[in-house]
Amino acid sequence: MGFNCGIVGLPNVGKSTLFNAITAAGAEAANYPFCTIDPNVGVVVVPDSRVEELAKIYLPPKIVPSTIEFVDIAGLVKGASKGEGLGNQFLSHIRDVDAIAHVVRCFDDENVVHVDGSVNPKRDIEVVETELILKDLDTVEKKTAEAEKRAKTGEKKFKADHEFCLRLRSHLLEGRLARYLKIERDDDKLSIRDMHLLTNKPVMYVCNVHEEDVTGSNKYIAQVRDVAQKESAKVVVISAAVEAEVAELPAEERAGFLEGLGLKESGLQQVIREGYDLLHLLTFFTAGPKEVHAWTVRKGATAPETAGVIHSDFEKGFIRAEIMKYDDLIRLKSEQAVKDKGALYIEGRDYLIEDGDIVHFRFNV
Repeated sequence: MGFNCGIVGLPNVGKSTLFNAITAAGAEAANYPFCTIDPNVGVVVVPDSRVEELAKIYLPPKIVPSTIEFVDIAGLVKGASKGEGLGNQFLSHIRDVDAIAHVVRCFDDENVVHVDGSVNPKRDIEVVETELILKDLDTVEKKTAEAEKRAKTGEKKFKADHEFCLRLRSHLLEGRLARYLKIERDDDKLSIRDMHLLTNKPVMYVCNVHEEDVTGSNKYIAQVRDVAQKESAKVVVISAAVEAEVAELPAEERAGFLEGLGLKESGLQQVIREGYDLLHLLTFFTAGPKEVHAWTVRKGATAPETAGVIHSDFEKGFIRAEIMKYDDLIRLKSEQAVKDKGALYIEGRDYLIEDGDIVHFRFNV
């Protein structure tokens, strides 16, 4: 699997419409708050033409592309951190995702009710993020109390842990997200990771617009970009209505439809591309006459760590990695030709996997 992405936002911003379109999972969508009661989960294939090209060379009976799991989570309202609306149920589901796609309404439509009576992206973002911060404060308060008790022993490490909790608490009380806290000590990095804080997850803002604004901008998109710029966050502009139309078309007609709207890729493709970049992910492949398989790993992963993505035994008993570059194999048409050209590389434990690497791991357990 590529990654797990939670789709969040206020009620009636287009979350479920977008989810339905990109996953074809059939989640209910309606013009009233909380039409999504339980998180709807859909798994989609990561579009990657390299998989098909490798399959043309190996002609395997089995092809396994990378996938992404999308989770449509019920709309958030003020007071969710204290149990309002679907409250804690919503917030607990966020803890389980790798990244958050925060859908923000960036269109006017008198037929679609806004939970706060008007369209204001900056306010809407603040409502959601404030509730996440308040929930994280509950978590940090408990951790701070625990750290304070341990610090009374006088041990240096426990005192440092307590100081970090106090610094994190002050940061959140200032209305700032946990992911923007500067952390240098390794123990502090482990501590904040183990807290599973909601505001420590990578976020992209998804501007849901009318079809006529999908290739341009409007005053609402500008508000979102202004917020994102201050946070160094990513922004994707899509139309949930357009995505719904695309989902209903035969695959061979989608590119032409998008081109007619002035788009080079679908909203799904944008979200996936930005999601991979947000989480610093890359794709590598295993390929042979039995199977072509696309795998996802974080950038900077060593060869043994990458082998562990396939199976823990591969990492434990790692001997070496035999690497072909995708472009070399496509150009030379066969593994044998790659070997004959001296383009098959034998790499050890320190090798960092690159995007597009075709890998055969040698191991012994």
